[in-house]
Order: sequence, then structure tokens, then C-alpha cells
Amino acid sequence: MSETAAAPPKDTESYLLEGEEDETEEISLMKQRVAEMEREAEKLRELQAAAESASTRDGSDGTAPLEDEKNAIDGRSVFVGNVDYSATPEELQAHFQACGTINRITILCDKFTGHPKGFAYVEFAESDFVDAAMALDNSLFRGRLIKVTAKRTNVPGFNRGRGRGGYRGGYRGGYRGGGGGYQPYRARGRGRGRGF
Repeated sequence: MSETAAAPPKDTESYLLEGEEDETEEISLMKQRVAEMEREAEKLRELQAAAESASTRDGSDGTAPLEDEKNAIDGRSVFVGNVDYSATPEELQAHFQACGTINRITILCDKFTGHPKGFAYVEFAESDFVDAAMALDNSLFRGRLIKVTAKRTNVPGFNRGRGRGGYRGGYRGGYRGGGGGYQPYRARGRGRGRGF
């Protein structure tokens, strides 16, 4: 009875050794993956540092070129109003292609329903083409007279306080209260609902 602790059979020992080998292989694979990720992160840091140094050499913080680029795009774009709701960008391109090379056509849609709003923007390759496009004002497109104007650039804060729900001053209607005059409901307890 002193031999209660018997040695495990050989196949169990080999199984345990194989399990340890599998674990060491997994650990080495994970170390390789971590090393790859660290190399990629270092590359990204280098690219970001290069981009930041390029923007400081330009003497700007990166926002001014975007504004200038937006203004340049607006300068070579037109607004097209009263566009048929089922019109496609290809049809608009065919209508405006005689004016010059078109970079992009944007038909604006409602963000909740996804339905077109009835107007579009056409961006040309050069600002000279805008004058030719504005000559198509009041032209017939899919049975409608379209309105073509130069695209305007939004000025931040230009219309502050004049939007929806803003207070316009003055009396806006409704019950003002006060004594004597009209009182919307007085209950006296006699009769049904009239209370006079």
C-alpha cells in the first residue's frame, strides 16, 4: 500500500510535453505579431511626423490650405436649381458637357429620407467654364426650366440668430393672461361644461 503514487504512463508524459511545445510555439507567434505591430506603429509615427513637419514648413497649421482649396472649388462650381427629382448625374453631365470639362456633379438628397431635394452642384475643371454654364440659366432640362447661378461660399456666422425658432421680438400670439377679459375656463359646478 505504500505505492499509491504511481508514475504516469509514458504516453501522458509525451502528451504534456507536446502541450508545452504548442504553448511555446503560440507564445513565439504572438511575440512575432507584437513585433510586427510595433514596426508598423513606428512607421505611422514617422509618416505623421513627416506630415507635421511639411505643414510647419508651409507656415500654416493645415487649415488654411483647406479653406483656400474650398474657395477655389466654389469658384469653379455652379448651383443648379429646379432639377427634376428623378434626374441622374449622367443626365446633368450630358446637359452641361458643352460648357467644359466636369470634375464632379453632386445631387443633394434629404439625409432622413434619401430623396433628392431638387437641386445640384456642378464642379468644372476650370473657373472659365462657369460663365458658359451660367448661359444655360432658364434652359429646359427634363421638362423643367432650371436655374443656374454661381455657387456662393458660405461665410461662418453671417446669419447668426436669424434661423428657425429665433426670437424676432414683438407679440407672437397666444393667451397673455390678466384680469377681467377672456378667461379660458371657469368652473362653477352647475350645468354641464358651460360654467356661465
